[in-house]
Amino acid sequence: MRDLADNVVIICSIENIDPMGVHTGDSITVAPAQTLTDKEYQRLRDYSVAIIREIGVECGGSNVQFAVNPVDGEVMFEPSIDYVVTKIPRFAFEKFPGSEPILTTQMKSVGEAMALGRTFQESFQKAVRSLESGYSGWGCAKVKELQWDWEQLKYSLRVPNPDRIHAVYAAMKKGMKVDDIHELSYIDKWFLTQLKELIDVEQFLTAGSLSDLTKDDFSEIKKRGFSDKQIAFATKSTEKEVREKRLFLGVSPTYKRVDTCAAEFEANTPYMYSSYDFECESAPTQTKKVLILGGGPNRIGQGIEFDYCCCHTSFALQKAGYETIMMNSNPETVSTDYDTSDRLYFEPLTVEDVLNVIDLERPDGIIVQFGGQTPLKLALPIQQYLDEHKPLAASGAGRVRIWGTSPDSIDAAEDRERFNAILKELGIEQPKGGIAKSEADALAIAKEIGYPVVVRPSYVLGGRAMEIVFTDEKLATYLENAVKVDPDLPVLVDKYLSDAIEIDVDSLSDSHGNVVIGGIMEHIEQAGVHSGDSACVIPTKTISSSCLDTIRSWTKNLAKRLNVCGLMNCQYAITASGDVYLLEANPRASRTVPFVSKAIGHPLAKYAALVMSGKSLHDINFTKEVIPKHISVKEAVLPFEKFQGCDVLLGPEMRSTGEVMGIDWNFAIAFAKAQIAAGQKLPFLGTVFLSLNEMTKPHLERLAKAFLELGFKIVSTSGQHTFWN
Repeated sequence: MRDLADNVVIICSIENIDPMGVHTGDSITVAPAQTLTDKEYQRLRDYSVAIIREIGVECGGSNVQFAVNPVDGEVMFEPSIDYVVTKIPRFAFEKFPGSEPILTTQMKSVGEAMALGRTFQESFQKAVRSLESGYSGWGCAKVKELQWDWEQLKYSLRVPNPDRIHAVYAAMKKGMKVDDIHELSYIDKWFLTQLKELIDVEQFLTAGSLSDLTKDDFSEIKKRGFSDKQIAFATKSTEKEVREKRLFLGVSPTYKRVDTCAAEFEANTPYMYSSYDFECESAPTQTKKVLILGGGPNRIGQGIEFDYCCCHTSFALQKAGYETIMMNSNPETVSTDYDTSDRLYFEPLTVEDVLNVIDLERPDGIIVQFGGQTPLKLALPIQQYLDEHKPLAASGAGRVRIWGTSPDSIDAAEDRERFNAILKELGIEQPKGGIAKSEADALAIAKEIGYPVVVRPSYVLGGRAMEIVFTDEKLATYLENAVKVDPDLPVLVDKYLSDAIEIDVDSLSDSHGNVVIGGIMEHIEQAGVHSGDSACVIPTKTISSSCLDTIRSWTKNLAKRLNVCGLMNCQYAITASGDVYLLEANPRASRTVPFVSKAIGHPLAKYAALVMSGKSLHDINFTKEVIPKHISVKEAVLPFEKFQGCDVLLGPEMRSTGEVMGIDWNFAIAFAKAQIAAGQKLPFLGTVFLSLNEMTKPHLERLAKAFLELGFKIVSTSGQHTFWN
């Protein structure tokens, strides 16, 4: 960074674990650089200063990327900060079948997680579990690569891919030497040696039992970043048993403040990371305070929309007199800026890590509704812990509790059997369907309700593994390849409503029984395209007043029945005959909250935070639905150009990575603004290729005439031509 007086400072050095050829956004990275000699580092530092001056950055920052040949390097570098940061990207190749999961110079990750620790091993392990990809750290788990043969492993080590770091684990477990892995992967031997030491610790754990571990053992293991869940896996015990044994021995994390001065000067930055070092620098207060759980790494289906909600929650509660504490692991978000909240814990969002912060801070309230599915999955174990231990708030104002809608109500909305019973009680219609706990169940349900059907696993976000299927054969293929169905992992099978219009509704409820509709959005694409991929409009354009009245009534009744305190999102479908069906309800903030808030001019997330703190909707002067006179259109941004070979047709599984918004008094202009903002080039002349499946062919004539009237030419497949004539 350079100022107008020509002073230049080096902010940070970051080293990629992956060798050159993988985009830095797709590589695991570590700060400060770990494998450079002091001489190499000084050369890069001098080059950076010369470059920023030469290219004319007169005032501001610049990023300079170098490639260093490691052949002659030696690790003798003392970093200028006293902690290590590891960033690991998150990928979504499963959303783009047909696209090869190979990493190149074009960035393909959709998000990332970051972790801090006193050593590389500690920060790396924490970063792995922060990814929320099914691992509680590196190793001590059922790693699929362990089942691979040597040829598969060698290929995965040689060719950069999202799971290469787990292939390193499998290769080491199978006996491959550090030198051999380096020859295949070109990952620096220093990093590989550090990882090999973690394998050695795992072998120590698996050789004994939990009862064998001493206080010194626990301290050493935790300093290397192993989670309680990893220790439980290795010692054939439970996570709860490990936690109880660890606490009994007096082994608890301490929290360090991020200190960019390496103790040379006083630095009082207000954010912390955990370690198993000595002195705790957190210094928690005894004021009224609230812990806000963030959303973890961005991914398709759970992105910055939820971070928006977390930030607005912090702003609202700060203004209301609370100390706000943010906990998150995503470096890309505003919530992890040190000045967004009063205190920030840059930590993985797991049961272990959240309970550690609760024990330390003892907040008055914990908010789990704004970070998407990540904190919602933690709600029940947190509530169980609070019920069992009954911790008192540090402020002296009673017990620590979860604010807003109770975890039991959240579970009632997600548990299909409980939810179906509630809808039946309220007289709310839903598509015919059932819960399949085996393949036979699924086939029987499909036969009873008739094809096409929508199938999906329960407890998902972003339409993960959701499909529309038309035959028994396709359903069997789905159950074999897309999901594992068993009594503990049921699959939902529902009748697909053809030619239906989908509706999204966001509502806000307080603890006094008041409910206000925040916004009703009409999807522009037909039902069957995931709501996150569909364009939508506020206010609705084609929905009858009777259907809207039904939607408003059902939404309010359901919010009251679930005792919602805060936000709730409902999704409806309206058939061509005007029948209304509820598709699902989520008593939490949804990805539509930022769009609705901007469309109606009211900050719904801030309002929700205030009602969670005990205020009524009357107190905050939000007592009736706002229907704007202007038109707001939301459009999805899709990343297909980065995933060559995948099918670009939209369906019930979400694939967008962002969204834009267009506003105008006229719908057509608002829609055009949204398309332009999304990078869509709207043609005015040319040829349109029309090819519709059997279900949508009845719309062919209307579509073709509309394009012809606009001056376009039409071409089609022979099947379409035959149908048309």
